[in-house]
Amino acid sequence: MPKMKTKSGAKKRFKLTASGKVKAGHAGKRHGMIKRTNDQIRKKRGTRVLKECDAKVVRKKFLPNG
Repeated sequence: MPKMKTKSGAKKRFKLTASGKVKAGHAGKRHGMIKRTNDQIRKKRGTRVLKECDAKVVRKKFLPNG
């Protein structure tokens, strides 16, 4: 069988914590900040830990060696 390869796009978007959780950036911060409230912009700073149902998919399909 061929080797399982990590998806290149996923390498740039997700990081795994030591306990196996998946960290990702917040959605909705690329453009259109004029429409967002200052409160929304502030809350979307930094990274977040994905919910377990989403993290399971990321670990299995995109980061198999992570």
